[in-house]
Formats: sequence, structure tokens, C-alpha cells
Amino acid sequence: MAVFAYRVARPDGSTIHGHVEGEEESLVRAKLESQGLLVFHLHRRGTATVEVRKPWFRGKLPLGHFLIFNQELLALVKSGLPILRVWDLLIERAGHAGFQQALREVKEDIRGGASASDALGKHSSYFSELYVATVKAGEQSGNLPDVLQRYVMYLKLMIALRQKVTKAISYPIVLVLIGIAVIGFLLAYVMPTFVSVYGESAKTLPWATQLLLDGVSRAEAWALPAMVVVIGILLGTQAYYATSAGRLSIDRLFLKLPVVGQIIVQHNTVQLTRTLGTILGGGTPLVDALHSARAAVSNRFVSHRLVRAVDEIREGATLANALDRPKVIPRLAIEMLAVGEETGSLDAMLRDIAEFYEADLDTRLARLTTWIEPALLLIMGIMVGGIVIVMYLPVFQMAGTVGG
Repeated sequence: MAVFAYRVARPDGSTIHGHVEGEEESLVRAKLESQGLLVFHLHRRGTATVEVRKPWFRGKLPLGHFLIFNQELLALVKSGLPILRVWDLLIERAGHAGFQQALREVKEDIRGGASASDALGKHSSYFSELYVATVKAGEQSGNLPDVLQRYVMYLKLMIALRQKVTKAISYPIVLVLIGIAVIGFLLAYVMPTFVSVYGESAKTLPWATQLLLDGVSRAEAWALPAMVVVIGILLGTQAYYATSAGRLSIDRLFLKLPVVGQIIVQHNTVQLTRTLGTILGGGTPLVDALHSARAAVSNRFVSHRLVRAVDEIREGATLANALDRPKVIPRLAIEMLAVGEETGSLDAMLRDIAEFYEADLDTRLARLTTWIEPALLLIMGIMVGGIVIVMYLPVFQMAGTVGG
């Protein structure tokens, strides 16, 4: 049985140090707290820090794992356990090293008298402004379980939306990569064999075959410089997109693209209405709710244009009028919002708008995928077949000569 060193505070405020035997840290902590002691520090004797499991992931916390965390938090809050015990259990179950440390710091802040929302707000890399506002609304209204339940449903819907968009664009990208790989294989490995075979009769080759051979020769000479230029452009674009001005410019450009721009607008509309409806349902005032929901929109140009809408609502404008002026939300959504405000059912109308545009987005993505896939297959088939035919033209020519 392990020995744990501890530093605790008695109810009278005095602190004591000591050692105690136990099988697990959580059991020892629960035993000390059941005696009315406030645990400041607890670790296995001979170690300087609390023993943690080896993290299975480093870096940013995936959205799916954040969903699991909130499901666990919701279950523990509903169970009626003491708040510090809830965070102990959440810390034990966190497999992400950085997130686990953030939860420890949140727990210590709560132990010191801070609210959960204030403690979470100190760790913006893991807890967004939207999430902190949601938890704060639950604390102020006294219905934290209901607010967390609504947020869990929101996360599930947003994850499903992200998966739909990813699935729609992943297959065409895979097809393009496969096509490039096949063409590269033909030109880099098959073509040299034909060059060696046709070397003696290079002057009598068909013009198409000769053109292909000349093109491959020039491509080999320019391959390295072209690759350096392409990599430089990609890195430069990435660095520019990392800046505030660069992301605004590129996101604005995306909105102007044919077909793709409409899909992005609908995606942003779903993000905004779904998020805004979730926050308003938790009891947050409209101004604060829109300010938080604006941050959940992935397109930074749209998010930036919504800043003025927040100010207009603060000055007394309706939500529909404030969102209509930036011209980044579809007109139909604006009209539906106006009806929701007039009838006093804004929360329900926001959900209806999100569901309507999500269904329309599914239809558009399915239609786009249906057209792109055969088009890509046809283009790649023509390119690969054309290269093969051009390479075999001399063979066909010689066969015709022999036959004559």
C-alpha cells in the first residue's frame, strides 16, 4: 500500500502536514475531506508532483474529446457530488496532459472561492468564450445541468455538421491525389522505358509522342525549381493567413467563389444560429449571446462584420435588422428571425433556421459530390488513357507498316 504526504487545513484555519497510507490518491483525498479537512496538497511520498497517466495526445484538445468531457461533467453535476469531488474525478479521467493541468488549476481557483465560469475563463486555449458564457448563464440561472445538456446537444450537432463537410470534400481530394500519383508513375517510371525503346527511331516518332517526350524532358529539368516555388507559395499563403488581415482577406475571397461561397455562407449561418439559440436558451442576454456566438463563426470576415451588429443591438436595434446590414446572412434567415422576434419565439426560430439550412447544406453537398466525382473520374481517365495511347502510337505505327 502506498504512502501519501499531505498538507491540509482544519475547520479552525490551522494547517497540518502528515502521511497516510492508501491505495489510490482519490480514495485518500476523499477520506481526508470526509474528516472535514481541506486538502491543499497530496502526493505519493518520494515524488514531487501528483502522479499522472501518460498523455495519449498533446496539443489542442479535439472537439470530440471535449464533448466527452462535458458529458462526464453533466453526469457528475446531476449526481449531486460536491463540486471539488466532481473536478477530482474529471482530472483523473482526462487523458490530455495540458487539459488535465488546466483542470487542476480550475479546481484550485474554485477551492479559493472563484466561480466555475471565472476559473474556466482563465484557460481560453481549452474553454472558448462561448463555453464560459454558457457555464456562467447556468450559474446565474441556477439550472447548470439544463444548460450543460443543451450545450452537449449543440456540440453533437456541430460535430455532425463538421463531419458532413469533411466527408463531402475528402473523397474528391482523394481522387485527385490518386490521379496525380498514377500520372506521375506513368511519366516517371513507365515513360523512361519507352524512351529507351524508341531512342533509335526518335526522328520518325509521331508528333504526339514526340511532344510528350519533350514535355517530360522539360518537366524533369524544371521539376525542382517548380517544387520550390510551389512550396514557397504555400508557406507564404499560410503565413499570411495566420495574420489577422490575411485571414480576413482570404476568408472574404472564399465567400466570393462560385458555388463554394454559397456553401460557406450556409455553413456560417448554421454555426451562428445554432450557437446563438443555445446561448439564449441558457438565459444569456441577447447582446452577450450574439457577442459569444459571433466568435463561433469559422469565417473571420463574417465574424468581423457581425461586430457592428452587436453594437446596433446594444443601441436598441432588433436582431433581424442588425444582422441584415452586414449582408453576410441569407435574406430568408433574416426574414425568419424577424418573425421569431415579432412572435416572441426567437429561440425556437433560431433552431428552425439552423435545421433548415443544415438540411439545405446536406442537399447542396450531396449534389456537388454527385457531380464532382464522375467529372474527376472522367478527367483522370482521359488523361491517363491519353498518355498510354500516345506512348503506344509508335507501336501501332510500326504494326501498320509491317502489315502493309
